[in-house]
Parts: sequence; structure tokens; C-alpha cells
Amino acid sequence: MKTIFSLCVVFLLCFTSCQTSNETKTTDVKFHKSHLPQRQNTPFSAAVETENLLFLAGQIGKDHTKGMLVEGGIKAETKQAIENIKAVLAQHNSSLDRVVKCTVILADINDFKDFNSVYVQYFPNKPARTTFAAGGLAIGAKIEIDVIAAK
Repeated sequence: MKTIFSLCVVFLLCFTSCQTSNETKTTDVKFHKSHLPQRQNTPFSAAVETENLLFLAGQIGKDHTKGMLVEGGIKAETKQAIENIKAVLAQHNSSLDRVVKCTVILADINDFKDFNSVYVQYFPNKPARTTFAAGGLAIGAKIEIDVIAAK
């Protein structure tokens, strides 16, 4: 009987110890402002960093140096959005080849083929992707893309 009791006590101590160590383990989450001075006061983080991943805010085809959407339609906006993503990733020591997931929002689903013709030039590794159309995007953009990248 003493042996069974002793084993129960040891089991209980091990279980409690394992629970305590799992509960105290925390992962740091860092919220990063934009690297661009003119975008420091946006009401969202440009990137959120966890132990192994970077979650980027959505990017549209806006030339941030000029403060306006690029001209040329969906292809030009797609290229600019991806270049914007590239710049944010570079600020956090990552790159497009580390992207594991893309979410793409098109203002018009009929732009899918033209968007895709640009997209495939930047993502040869073929990250997981979700693409859908919305009723409208910020400042009349034709596309918005957000990504999750491995660090």
C-alpha cells in the first residue's frame, strides 16, 4: 500500500511540475511600427513578430514615397504591393522566399488572371494562398496582399 501511495505522490508531483512549467512558458510577441517615417502613426502594426513567424499588415499598390497608388492598373498595383511587402520583410531580416502564406484581396475578381501573372514572378516557392474579391479596398486600390513569413 505504501508503494502505491508513494507512486501516486511521485506521479502527482511530476504532473504538477509539468503543468507549472507549461503555464509559465511564454512566447514574446513584438509589435513593429512601419520603417517609413510617414507611416509611424498608423493605427496598426506594420509587422508582428513571434518566435518563428512574421505577420505583415496588408499592403496595397501605394508608392509610399509619393503617397499615392501607382498608375497602370492591377499589374502595376500588384507589383508595387509585393515590393512593399519585400521592403517590410527586409526590415525584419526576412524575404519573399520565407513567405509561407499569402492572403490576396482583389477589388474585382476579373483581375485574377492579370494579378496572378505578376504574382508568380515573385513567389516561385508557391506559398499557401487565399484569394478573394471584396466590394472595395482602401483608397480605391485594386489589390491588397498580406503575408505570413517564417523567420
